[in-house]
Amino acid sequence: MTSKSESSRIVYKDDPVIGVKDVSLGDMPEWNLSDLYDGPECAALSQDFGDLEIRITAFESYRGKVKDLMGAEFESAIACYEAIDELLEKVASFVQLYHSVDIADPARGRFYQNTIEHLSNLSGRLLFFTLEINRLDSNALKEKMCHEGVSKYAPWLRDLRVLREHEMSDDLERLFLDKSTSGRIAWTRLFDETLAQIQCQVGEERLTLTEAFNRLSEPKEARRKIAAKAIGTSLSEKSSLFTLITNVLAKDKAVEDQWRNFPRPISSRNLSNLVEDDVVEALVSAVKESYSSTSHRYYALKAKWLGKKKLDYWDRNAPLPNSDCRDIPWADACKTVRDAYAEFSTEIAEITDSFFNKNWIDAPARPGKASGAFSHPVVPSAHPYILLNYMGTPNDVMTLAHELGHGVHQVLAGRQGHLICGTPLTLAETASVFGEMLTFKAMLKKEEQPAARRALLASKVEDMLNTSVRQISLHEFERLVHHERGNGELSKERLCEIWLQVTHEALGPAFRYDEEYQFYWTYISHFVQVPFYVYAYAFGDCLVNSLYDVYESGSVTNFQSKYLKMLSAGGSLRHKELLAPFGLDASNPEFWGLGMKTLEGFITELENIAI
Repeated sequence: MTSKSESSRIVYKDDPVIGVKDVSLGDMPEWNLSDLYDGPECAALSQDFGDLEIRITAFESYRGKVKDLMGAEFESAIACYEAIDELLEKVASFVQLYHSVDIADPARGRFYQNTIEHLSNLSGRLLFFTLEINRLDSNALKEKMCHEGVSKYAPWLRDLRVLREHEMSDDLERLFLDKSTSGRIAWTRLFDETLAQIQCQVGEERLTLTEAFNRLSEPKEARRKIAAKAIGTSLSEKSSLFTLITNVLAKDKAVEDQWRNFPRPISSRNLSNLVEDDVVEALVSAVKESYSSTSHRYYALKAKWLGKKKLDYWDRNAPLPNSDCRDIPWADACKTVRDAYAEFSTEIAEITDSFFNKNWIDAPARPGKASGAFSHPVVPSAHPYILLNYMGTPNDVMTLAHELGHGVHQVLAGRQGHLICGTPLTLAETASVFGEMLTFKAMLKKEEQPAARRALLASKVEDMLNTSVRQISLHEFERLVHHERGNGELSKERLCEIWLQVTHEALGPAFRYDEEYQFYWTYISHFVQVPFYVYAYAFGDCLVNSLYDVYESGSVTNFQSKYLKMLSAGGSLRHKELLAPFGLDASNPEFWGLGMKTLEGFITELENIAI
């Protein structure tokens, strides 16, 4: 089980906003995981574990011999490794999906932990293979790759070598892997289960945390306020535990980074994302420099629309006055997204049909279910699965468009095969954000009423702010926390101070924060599950802004076919090669500033709408 089997392969949509509504949203699909396994006790799962034991035992005969493998023998060894790793990943995917539909269920939790421990033990026996490959000098590997059968794995071998300088001995690598099940993975499970079990006292109601978050999009301020304060109170009650989890995992990462000789906490993420440090720094700088012309400017405008001198923090996702707050039935949401995709590409629309028609989506919100939304690629021999918590809001429609973008990308990239299909997180957000933009533009094109058009534009601006500005503020929180953790454990109070600092900087002077808001950092799952993930959202948003501008301008011929080719490339090409056909270069410092101009343009349009 390679690093691709970690939770980083599950692409999440941040800001979980879910709950239980009183009206019917129509029939919504639930997962049919039988395409993987019928259940934890099914014979097929037991058979696959037996098969893995036999195949891994046989594969271990290559130990110490990789340097001597040439031509067809080396190709055969890689193909065998790929098949075993794909089966490991299939099992791991099933376990994660099965667990995510009811994280609070102790039986599912035990099944998850026991199976992950078993998989970790099995995959540990494969570590020698990639380590021995990386110990080959460049000339020796080049000679092996002259064989046609080996050359097809060139992208995988290229990316494998990225972490070469940071790998340790076989024994140490095995120790770090084995310890992760009782360390990082166990702490992450504790975080997930704690979050799923939190109850908020919202007036006379006891709501799950995710149900309470849904209230923050209510039109009535009184309902938003009481929910926001209840969330803060509930999070504060668990803040000591979340503080411990944060400190432990930050230290755990620092220990591993030190052993692997990574210069900074973010270095390992940038390498695994196959993106240069200066490109990430340029992105972060560009977004931060735009704060005054984007988020500060927009929220001052929103305060005026809401008739307030300052917004309270529970107003951030509030609908505008006179907005249409009717629930959107599931069937209508599906049609809206599919039609937008079909207008762009019939091939993409046909892929989305499989998600809609074959129960590849788990849509309803349920107690204990994982919050937010994600698309899990699973393995090429199967298909992706999408988890939603659909509650009928316009934001939920955009989340559907977002996750379907991931799903389409994962289907197309799967054609590259298991070892090459994986896409770095920075480019993994491209199809999802592009899908959101297609859906938004289609909806905006049909809307002629100024008030409704303003509401739609505002919703898109807020989504873009959440995707770029807010994610970079989360990135800054993470950066500061990991930096300060190097000097010792951070107190709960200090974590809250950092949270308020980055929030004030990002959202600007239009907001007022009550005391309980300081604990809102505790629920951000990305900090725990995939450190330094969050900048990938801003990367994808800015990149898509530029990409969509090229599409609308008509300056690139055969845009759709080139776009499909880009998604189908999976991990076979790097970002420079993928963007070159569109005349874009993410390594250009000006690229990110241009991406933020799209957001500024939408805000300008909002300012000019007369209603």
